[in-house]
Amino acid sequence: MGEINTTKVVNKSKFNKFHFKLIFWSFFLIIFDGYDLVLYGTAVPMLIEDWGLSEIEAGTLSSYGLFGMMFGAIGFGILADRIGRKNVIAITLVLFSLFTCLCGFAANTTQFGIYRFLAGLGLGGIMPNVIALATDFAPERMKILVVSIVLCGYSIGGILAPVLGLTLMPIGGWRSIFWVAILPIFALPFLLKQLPETFSYLNRTNRKKEAVNTLRKIDPKLNISMNDTIKDIEVSTTKVPLMDLFKENRALSTVLFWLTFFCCLLMIFGLNTWLPNLMMRAGYELNSSLMFLIVLQVGAIVGTLIIGKLCDKFGSKKLLVPLYIAGAISLSLLSLGKDVNIFVIYILIAIAGAATIGSQNLVQAFVSQYFPAYIRSTALGTASGIGRVGGMIGPLMGGFLLTFALPMPMYFIAFAIPGLIAALALYLIPMQHASEEYKKTYQVKDVPKDVPNEVK
Repeated sequence: MGEINTTKVVNKSKFNKFHFKLIFWSFFLIIFDGYDLVLYGTAVPMLIEDWGLSEIEAGTLSSYGLFGMMFGAIGFGILADRIGRKNVIAITLVLFSLFTCLCGFAANTTQFGIYRFLAGLGLGGIMPNVIALATDFAPERMKILVVSIVLCGYSIGGILAPVLGLTLMPIGGWRSIFWVAILPIFALPFLLKQLPETFSYLNRTNRKKEAVNTLRKIDPKLNISMNDTIKDIEVSTTKVPLMDLFKENRALSTVLFWLTFFCCLLMIFGLNTWLPNLMMRAGYELNSSLMFLIVLQVGAIVGTLIIGKLCDKFGSKKLLVPLYIAGAISLSLLSLGKDVNIFVIYILIAIAGAATIGSQNLVQAFVSQYFPAYIRSTALGTASGIGRVGGMIGPLMGGFLLTFALPMPMYFIAFAIPGLIAALALYLIPMQHASEEYKKTYQVKDVPKDVPNEVK
């Protein structure tokens, strides 16, 4: 009879069929989260025309879904650390798939807003738990790369929305692209069978046989039996996971991550809602403006994969701070519009995609490593929830600004400023308070105990 440390087994494992299935299903789920991100922005020009909405009303309608995402991210993030990530993923999948589809049957703005809110609960809850699960089971030196690959599904979904918009809306109107969201619900039985559950939850619920089977899938060569003791390195010291975010000198880091998420999601949702409209004001046709959304997502994919690989090697903070600054600069330059070559505009939009959606992908991977496993979903969920407040403000801010006859540069600069704030917040995060696993992986040194608090 021996003792098996699950964290060590996962960290030292080699990529195999188990990891491939984990990435596949996580990627699949995030595709539809990304689809919803751009879905409303794709439909909003026709929605405004169909229901006679003002720009402020359209921005407000967008925020109903984001309001639901805020509650879903926080509530389901905390709940997952209590009832298991896989259970919560199943609940959130049903919520967002069903109610996004029902948006396509809404008879008025009231019904549409209710459906968007309920779908938002699921959408807000699914991403933190998928990311946490991917981080839980990824090998040590592949954690950020694995999460980055999974989160590229976000941008694939973001591309899918305008592509289907160009294909389906001329035939079935704006409603048709909401109906597509019902598809993932049919994959639920397969997903439940193949996704693993976290060891911390399996240990708490005395499901040892399932834990042993999962360990054998992670490392087929592992010598393990039902008589062995299975344990984790880090365990919670409280029954309220939220409180652990503020223990062991993590309070400042928690708040700074919240601020980073707030600023980044303000930029993302503001841009995805209003970029087509802004580019139409700059003189481009609707089809060209929807192409800008596609370029934004392509930039996010390329940025996530390239910088994600570098983050695995050098650590996230060193790469993300300059990336946020680059995003702020590129957004400011977008105001040049037709005064510059269209190729230059595409490059700037691609950089903006890498620095907004790409940065958000990578900062989520950063959070999933920075905090210990037993509060990973809570950390991601609360940060995402606070971030959704910024996501709600982004579309409202864009709609409000568009009611004024401002010079074009002012609209883009308004979305660039939060990028600089996010860069500063991330820069100030103290790395010596990261999880032991993170410090060991990236050789982060602890501050000596005799150093004054002001220096720490």
